[in-house]
Amino acid sequence: MRRFQFVFILVLSVSIINAQKIMGFNEANAKLQLDWEKQFDAQLNAKNLDLWMQFLTSHPHHLGSTKGKANADYMANLFRSWGYQTELAEYHVLFPTPKTRVLELLGSKPYKAKLEEPALKEDKTSGQKSEQLPSYNAYSADGDVTAELVFVNRGIPADYDELERMGISVKGKIVIAKYGGSWRGIKPKVAYEHGAIGCIIYSDPEDDGYRAGDVYPEGPYRPKFGVQRGSVMDMPVYPGDPLTPGVGATKDAKRLKREDVVTLMKIPVLPISYEDALPLLQSLSGPVAPAAWRGGLPLTYHVGPSKDKVHLKLEFNWDIKTLYNVIAKLPGTELPDEWIIRGNHHDGWVNGAADPISGMVSEMEEARVIGEMVKKGYKLKRTLVYCAWDGEEQGLLGSTEWAEDHKDELRKKAVAYINTDGNSRGFIGVGGSHTLEPFFNEIADAVMDPQTGVSIKERRYANQMVNGDKATRTRLMGNKNIKLSALGAGSDWSGFLQFLGIASLNLGFGGEGSGGEYHSVYDSYDHFTRFKDPGFQYGIALSKTAGRTMMRLANADVLPIDFTSFYKTVNDYVGELKTLLDNTRTETEQENKMINDKLFDVAKDPKKGFQSPKPKDIVPYLNFSELENKMAELKTNAEEFQKLYANGTQLSAAKQKELNQILFQVERALINDKGLPRRSWYKHQVYAPGFYTGYGVKTLPGIREGIEERNWKEAQDNISVVAMTIEVYTNEVKRATSIVKPKAF
Repeated sequence: MRRFQFVFILVLSVSIINAQKIMGFNEANAKLQLDWEKQFDAQLNAKNLDLWMQFLTSHPHHLGSTKGKANADYMANLFRSWGYQTELAEYHVLFPTPKTRVLELLGSKPYKAKLEEPALKEDKTSGQKSEQLPSYNAYSADGDVTAELVFVNRGIPADYDELERMGISVKGKIVIAKYGGSWRGIKPKVAYEHGAIGCIIYSDPEDDGYRAGDVYPEGPYRPKFGVQRGSVMDMPVYPGDPLTPGVGATKDAKRLKREDVVTLMKIPVLPISYEDALPLLQSLSGPVAPAAWRGGLPLTYHVGPSKDKVHLKLEFNWDIKTLYNVIAKLPGTELPDEWIIRGNHHDGWVNGAADPISGMVSEMEEARVIGEMVKKGYKLKRTLVYCAWDGEEQGLLGSTEWAEDHKDELRKKAVAYINTDGNSRGFIGVGGSHTLEPFFNEIADAVMDPQTGVSIKERRYANQMVNGDKATRTRLMGNKNIKLSALGAGSDWSGFLQFLGIASLNLGFGGEGSGGEYHSVYDSYDHFTRFKDPGFQYGIALSKTAGRTMMRLANADVLPIDFTSFYKTVNDYVGELKTLLDNTRTETEQENKMINDKLFDVAKDPKKGFQSPKPKDIVPYLNFSELENKMAELKTNAEEFQKLYANGTQLSAAKQKELNQILFQVERALINDKGLPRRSWYKHQVYAPGFYTGYGVKTLPGIREGIEERNWKEAQDNISVVAMTIEVYTNEVKRATSIVKPKAF
C-alpha cells in the first residue's frame, strides 16, 4: 500500500509538473502565465456580452448605415476606456444597394414574388423596415431579362455536367439554384459561363427549413418567407473593394472603372425564399431531377425548361460608401514591434446577432479583461492589436483594405492573426496555419467546456467518436489531437494569410445551435438568446480560448511554431494530389471506354436529341519527384529543429529575438509574389479558396486545380513552383535550427 501511495504521489507530482509546461515558455514564465490565465478566467462576465449584443443589434448595422458608424464609435470608446490606443480606420468602397427588384412568373399561372420578410411579434427588431437592406445579392449585375427557367441543383460545375448528360442547355435561360454546395457567388459565375442570362438562388427547406426542424419563431429554422442575403462578388479572384485590388481604398486611391472590374457578376442574381421558389419550381417540365437534386418542397422536382417564362429585373445604386474599422492597440513592453492581431467583423446584413456580433462581443470581453489586468501589473511582451472590421459581408472589405493599406508594416511586424466570426454552442471548431496546431491543442486542453466540465478538446473528441462514421472512429481511436482544418475563404483572415503570409487561426463554437436565420432579418438578439447560446456560456468559452491564444502568443519566450506539424500536413496534401491524379486517370479511362462501346446510346433520349459525349484527353503521368525530394529535406530539418526547440527558452534575450524573427516570418516563405494562376492576389502556395468552391479550401491550389481543370502543363509547372517554395521554407527552418543548436567546443 505504501508503495502504491508513493507511486501515485510520484505520478501526480509528475502530472502537475507537466501541466505547468507551456509551449514556448521557460518554467518560471509558464507559472506566471498560468496564474494570470486563472485571473483572466475569473474576470470574464457573460452579462457584458448580453449588454453589448443588445446595443449592437438594436438596429440594422450594415456597411454605410448610421447604426454601423454608431456601433464603431461605441466600441472604440469602450476600447479606449480599457486602456487601448484606438482609432477608426476609414476606407471608401464600392457598395451597390437595390433600387428595383422584380421577379415574376408569366403565362398560364402567373405569380409575382413577394421578396419580403414580414415582421414577427416574437422578434422585436424584425419590423424595422425603413432601416433594413432588402433581400438581394450584392455585386449582381443590373439586368432586365425574360426567359425559360432551368433548375441546376446547387449550380456547381458537376451539376452542369449532369445537365449535359441529360441533353439540357441553360444557354439563353434563367437558372434557379439551391443554396449550399458552394459559396453563393459560384452559382451565377458558373451559370454565366454556360450561357445563362439570369440566376435565382433559393433556400430549400431540406437544408435549413421545416425539414431540418421547427421554423422560427417556434423553432430556430428558416420560415417559408426567410431569405439569405449575401455577396456574389467573385472573391476567389480577389476579395476587398472591387475597384482597388491590391491597394487600400483610401480617398485618393487610384480606382478601376466599374466596367473593367472582373469580380462583379455578369448576369443579374437574386435570392428568394422557398415560398417564392415554389411556384417557379412547379412551372418546370422536362426530366425528373436526379434523386440527389431533390429538396424538401411538396412537389416533384423537374429540371426544366419551364412551361412559362420568368421575368427578372434588377437595378442597383452603385455608390461609394465609407467603412469604419476599429483598430485598438495595447503596446508590448519588450517587443512592441511584434504584433498579435485579433479580429472579428462588426457589420451585419441586417441586425446580425449570430453573424457577427456573437463573436464580436466575445472579442470585446477578452480585450476588456486583458486591459484591466495590464492596469494591475500584467506585462505583455508583444503588442496586441484588437480589430473590429466593417464591410466583411460584402467581400471582406474592411480587413482586406486595412491589410493592403498596411502591407509593408504588417510584413515586418505581424506575428499572427486570430480570427473569429459568428459563435454558437457545442464543439470547438478551428482552422489555420498548421505550424500552430500543437500550440492550439495546448489551449484546447486548458479551456473547460461549460456544459460538461471536461476540456473543449475532450468534448470535441467524444462527439467525433459518438457521431463519426466507422472510418473516422478507427482513425481517431486514442488520438485526441485536434487537426486544424485548412482555411479557404469566408472571413477576415484572407488578407493576412493568403495575401501577406501571416500565420492565422480561425476559432468558433458550433454544432448545437443550428438554425435558419443566416443573413435574414431574423438573425436577431431574440433568436440568438433563445436558440444559439442562451446565457452566453459559449461566448465566454470563446473568450477563454481566443484570450489564451492571444496572451500566450504575446508572452512566449519562443514563439510556439511546430515545423513537423506543417511538414506532416503538407506531405498528406501531396499524397492526396497523387491519388487525385490516379483517380482522374481511372475515371477518364472508364468513361472513354463507355463512350467507345456506345453504352451511352442505350440511355439516350431521342426527344431531347441526346448525343454521347466526346472522349476526354488521356491523363498523363505528372512528375512529382522534385517536390517529393524537397519534402524529404523539409522533414529532416523540421524534425531536427523540434528536437532542439526547447533550447530556445534558455537563450539570451537577443538570441530569442533573432530566433522569433525567423519563426514569425517563416509563413512569408510560402508566399509567391506572382500569385496563383489567373488570380495573382492569392499568393499563398498551400492554402487558397477554390476557384469554383469559394469558401471551400483548395490545398496546394496551383497543382490541385490544374489537375481538376485538366490543365496538365499548369499542374506540372506548379509542382515546380511549390517545390521551390518548400526549398525556401526549409532554408528558414535551417536558420532557426542553427540558433537553437548547441555550439560545439
